[in-house]
Amino acid sequence: MITDGSEKVMIVEGLTDKKQVNKVIAEEITIVCTNGTLGVERFDHMLEEYGLDDKDVYILVDEDPSGIKLRKQLARELPHAEHVYVSSEYREVATTPENVLAQVLVSKRIAVNPIFLI
Repeated sequence: MITDGSEKVMIVEGLTDKKQVNKVIAEEITIVCTNGTLGVERFDHMLEEYGLDDKDVYILVDEDPSGIKLRKQLARELPHAEHVYVSSEYREVATTPENVLAQVLVSKRIAVNPIFLI
């Protein structure tokens, strides 16, 4: 199991999503990329590697058909996870403006760099 000290794990789809989230957060959160669909074997590995049953888990995926499908799958597997939504206006996490993303994350009690809240 990866033990980086973080008690929060955020699941995103891709590397560009991870980069966008990393720009705005101001606390230690492990960000895990699924790279799209998630098979049973890969999910089981992720569950064990990141200790998802014992941490605060946030699901932040795109508001497109593949993201919605992934969100449904993760919701079944991780019923304790908190869902974070970007507006369908932006569709993708990676294209959501930093200030909008920061507001969404703050609403879920995730610390963000205050510069993005101006």
